[in-house]
Amino acid sequence: MSNNNTGKDNSGDRNSGDGNSGDRNSGYRNSGYWNSGDWNSGDWNSGNWNSGYRNSGNGNSGDWNSGYRNSGDRNSGYRNSGNWNSGAFNRDCPKMRLFEKELDMTVEEFYDTHDLYINLPLNIWVDKSDMTKDEKKENSSWETTGGFLRTLDYKDAHIKWWADNPDDHDEFLNLPGFDWEIFTEITGIEQDKPEAEIEVNGKKYSATTIQNALIEYVKGE
Repeated sequence: MSNNNTGKDNSGDRNSGDGNSGDRNSGYRNSGYWNSGDWNSGDWNSGNWNSGYRNSGNGNSGDWNSGYRNSGDRNSGYRNSGNWNSGAFNRDCPKMRLFEKELDMTVEEFYDTHDLYINLPLNIWVDKSDMTKDEKKENSSWETTGGFLRTLDYKDAHIKWWADNPDDHDEFLNLPGFDWEIFTEITGIEQDKPEAEIEVNGKKYSATTIQNALIEYVKGE
């Protein structure tokens, strides 16, 4: 199999630059995978002299850091030590802020007891029968494939996930200080509205009950 490396002393596949080991690195003397910049160790780093994983910026040690010269994990800003800090020269772990209120627990304590991971669907398959005219114009292969992959925007992806995962709702609804207005503004997910009721001869019936009764009545005609 041919090797598409450019530069010198590369090992792995699809490296550009010099002295890289691993795959898909650009820059110089990187080890790991998908790094850009110089002298990075770990995976998915951007910037210079980073150690750890998924760091952006310069001179970071630890994991998931953004900014410059941070040590610890998940820091943003400058010269922070500790975990989950933003700003500069912090060495503690800050209080968790949720729905615009500060909780009486640190960020680490919060994530030790809560899992807010959402596996957002980025694309959904749309059958040709459900495609719009514009979508058929923009996707010429729909007749062959029988449909197409629709890319969801940020809020539509949240709404789709919420509809498909009702068992996970309580994980969010039971969060300290849960606020529907804030939740809806950020995610697009709206609170279920109470079903309309209709009063007949002093008794109240839901719209669904009346609709089903009418369907059965029409069938019996």
